[in-house]
Amino acid sequence: MKHVLSMLALLGAVTFGAPAWAEEPAAAAAAVEAVVEVAAEAAAAVAEAAAPAPVVEKGDVAWIMTATLLVLFMALPGLALFYGGLVRSKNMLSVLMQVMVVFSLISILWVFYGYSLAFTEGSPYIGSLSKLFLSGVTPDTLADTFTDNVKLPEYAFIAFQCTFAGITCALIVGSFAERMRFSAVLIFSVIWFTLCYLPIAHMVWGPGGLLLGDGALDFAGGTVVHINAGVAGLVGAYMVGKRIGYGRESMAPHSLTLTMVGASMLWVGWFGFNAGSNLEATSGATLAFINTLIATAAAVLAWSAGEAMFKGKASMLGAASGAVAGLVAITPACGSVGPMGAIIIGGLSGFVCLWGVSGLKRMLGADDSLDVFGVHGVGGIIGAILTGVFTAPSLGGTGDAEFSIASQVWIQTYSVIITIVWSAVVAFIAYKIADIVVGLRVPEEEEREGLDLTAHGESAYHH
Repeated sequence: MKHVLSMLALLGAVTFGAPAWAEEPAAAAAAVEAVVEVAAEAAAAVAEAAAPAPVVEKGDVAWIMTATLLVLFMALPGLALFYGGLVRSKNMLSVLMQVMVVFSLISILWVFYGYSLAFTEGSPYIGSLSKLFLSGVTPDTLADTFTDNVKLPEYAFIAFQCTFAGITCALIVGSFAERMRFSAVLIFSVIWFTLCYLPIAHMVWGPGGLLLGDGALDFAGGTVVHINAGVAGLVGAYMVGKRIGYGRESMAPHSLTLTMVGASMLWVGWFGFNAGSNLEATSGATLAFINTLIATAAAVLAWSAGEAMFKGKASMLGAASGAVAGLVAITPACGSVGPMGAIIIGGLSGFVCLWGVSGLKRMLGADDSLDVFGVHGVGGIIGAILTGVFTAPSLGGTGDAEFSIASQVWIQTYSVIITIVWSAVVAFIAYKIADIVVGLRVPEEEEREGLDLTAHGESAYHH
C-alpha cells in the first residue's frame, strides 16, 4: 500500500507541476524515473503477495521420516542378514561388519560433502560445494518436492537421501564377499562414492542434472542405486579374483533361514525406498506402494516357476532372490507405471535374473559371490528400460498424451549406458588405488580360516 500511495503522489506531482518542469527538464526526467522505479517496486510487491507461500505438511514430514527409517531397516539388518545367510559360516560376521561400517562411513561422508555435490546446482555432471558440511542448512530451510509450493524440512530430505547412498555402497560388498581386505573395502567405498555415486545421483536427480534434463525416468534408483552398484560389483569380482576352491568346493549358503528373513526385511523396507521417493504422502506414493507389493510377488512366482521348469524344484533361495529381483526392477518404474505394468516388469525380472545368476554368470566367468550383478545389475537394466514402455498411458502408465515409447526407451537406454560406463571406469580406478595402498585380497591362509576370525577376531557361532 505504501508503494501505491507513493506512486500516486509522484503522479500527482508530475501532473500538476508540469509548467515548472518545462523549465527544468532534468528535474522532470528524474521525477519520471522515480515514478517508474516506484511502479516497479509496487508490481514486485503485488507479485510477491500473490505467490503462494511454501507449505510444509505434517503428514509429508511424518511420512518421509518413516520412509527414511524403512530404508535404514533395508540395510540394517535386512541386507546384512540377506548377505550373511548366503556366505559360509566362517565369514558371517565379516559380511555383517562390512555392511554396517560401509553404511556408517558413507552416512558421514554424505553430510560432509555428498549432499552438496549431489543436490545443489553446479554443472550437468556434479553439484557444487555450497552446502559443504551442511553449510546454510537449518531446521527452517526447506527442500523441494514434486509440488511447486509444497516443501519438506531440508534435514528430512538429507537424511532420506543419505540412506540411499549408504545402502548403494553396501550392496557392492556382496560381489567380493569372503576374500577382500576390510581396509580395502573402506578405501574403495570412499573413492567410488565420491567419484561415481555422487555424479550419477546428480545427473539423474540433481538440479540441472544431465540425465534429468534429457527426460530420463528413474523414480527411486534403478540407475543411481542398482545398475551403479551391480556394475561396480562385477568389476570387483574380476579384479579381486575368484574365491579359493570356487567351482571345486562347496560354497553353499550357511543359513537360508537368515537369507529368507533378510529378504523379507528388504521387501518391507523397500516400501520406504520406493513410496518414500514420492516425497509426499499423496496418491503418487500409493501408486509406488502397490507397485512395490505386486511386482515383487510376480517376481517370486516367476523365479520359482523358472526353477521348477529348468531345475526340477523351486528353492527357498530362488524365492528370496526373486523377491529382490522384483524389488530392483520395479524401483525405477514404481511411480510412473500402472499395476498391470508392474506385474509384467516383476515377472520378466524374475525370469531374466534367474538367467543372470546362472547362464549369464557362467558366460561372464566372474565369481560374483552373492550375485550382485546378476540381480541388481540385470534387474536394474530390465526395470530402467521397461519404464520407458509401461509409463505409456495406453499401457496404464502416468505419461502424458504425447508420450512416445520409442523416444523414452532410447532415453532410458542412454541413461543405462552412461551409468554402466561411468561406474565401471570409476570402480576399476577405485579398486586399483585400494590395491596399491593396502592390497585387495587377504592371504590364502586367512581366506581358508575365514574372515570372521582373521579380520575381526570373533566368530558368529560357537558349536
